[in-house]
Amino acid sequence: MKSKIVIFREANQPLEIVSWPIPALTEGQILVRNEYTTLCRSDLSTYGGKRKEKSPTILGHEIVGRIAAFGPEAPQSDCEGNPLCIGDRITWAIYASDPTGEMAQRGIPQKAPDLFKYGHEQLTPENSLHGGLAEYTLLRKHTPILKLREEVPLQVTAIINCAVSTVAGSLRLAGELKGKRVGIWGAGMLGVIACAMCHNQGAQEILALDIQDERLSVAQRFGATRLVNTTKEQLTDNQLDVTIDFSGHIQCMKDSIEALAIGGTAVWIGGVCPQAPVPIDSEQFIRKLLTLKGLHNYNLEDFRTAVTFIQENYQRYPIADLIYDGFDLEHAEEAFQYALRANPYRVGIHINPEENCL
Repeated sequence: MKSKIVIFREANQPLEIVSWPIPALTEGQILVRNEYTTLCRSDLSTYGGKRKEKSPTILGHEIVGRIAAFGPEAPQSDCEGNPLCIGDRITWAIYASDPTGEMAQRGIPQKAPDLFKYGHEQLTPENSLHGGLAEYTLLRKHTPILKLREEVPLQVTAIINCAVSTVAGSLRLAGELKGKRVGIWGAGMLGVIACAMCHNQGAQEILALDIQDERLSVAQRFGATRLVNTTKEQLTDNQLDVTIDFSGHIQCMKDSIEALAIGGTAVWIGGVCPQAPVPIDSEQFIRKLLTLKGLHNYNLEDFRTAVTFIQENYQRYPIADLIYDGFDLEHAEEAFQYALRANPYRVGIHINPEENCL
C-alpha cells in the first residue's frame, strides 16, 4: 500500500507530490490516516526560506487523523487511559521521546536527546511518513496520543498539537492567572488563543498588543479587555503581573519586561529566529524581582491541557473562524502561496486518503 506525500526540498522550489510506500509497522508504531492539516507559521518560514529545516522533508505538524493500523506492541490506550481502536480520531504531540529519560523527568521531553519531531524530520527511504502533508502519518514509539470527540470540527482539532499546546505551556510557566493583569504581545493565532485561555482562567485584565487593528478586534472576541495598537499608543501603565510575547520582535520583548509590576513574570515564545540580543535594564530587573522564562514547544501536561481546552471551549470562542478552510492535498502549493500572500491566522488543508484501512 502507498501514501501520497508532498515533498519540500528547498525554498523557492515547487513542492512535489509523489506516491510513497507505507513501510511495515514496527514495535510501538501506529499508522494514522490523516484528515486535516493546518500550516503553522514555522511551515511558512521554512517554505519561504526564512527558516532552515532538514530536507527533503514532509512539512506540516498540526495534524488530526484516524487510526488505520496498529504495529506490534503499539499502545492500546491514549494518555488518559481511553481505549484506542481502528477508526478512532486522534491527535498527537509534535514530539516523540522516551518518557523515562532525564529530560522527560525534568518536564521537558521536547528537548530529549532521542527527540523525534513530526513535520521536521528529513525524508529518507528508512524514515518517512512523518509530516502532515501526506495521506498517512506513522506515529513513532513514545508519541503522546489523545483521543478526540467526534463533534469537534476538524480544523479546530488540527491546531491543538502546536498552537494551543504551546499557549498552554506558556500559561503553565506564567503561573496562577486568576485575578491577574496579563499583557499579550502579538495577536496572531497563538496570541488570540492565549487571550481565550487567560479569560478562561479568570484573568482580571487581558491586554492584547499588536500593530494591526483588525487582529486586535479579533483578540477582543477571544477575551481581551484592552487593545493596544503599538504603532499608535505607548503602553505607559507598567503594572502587569504577567507578560507573554508571541511576536518575537526585539522591542516587544524589551517592552514585555518593562511593563511588569514588582514580582512579575515574563514568558517569551516568539523569538526563535536568529536576531540581535534584547537589551534588558538589569538594575530594574533585579530591583523589581522579575522573572523571565522561555518556552520552545511543550510537554505532556500542556498537550493534555490543550485538548481539554479545545473540547470544552470550541463553541465558546470563534476558533473555527481563524482557519481558512479552502485547500486539499493536491493544491498544497497554492495553500502555501495563499498563506504567505493573505496572511490568515491559519490555512487548512483537507487530506483525502483511500477509505480502506490496513
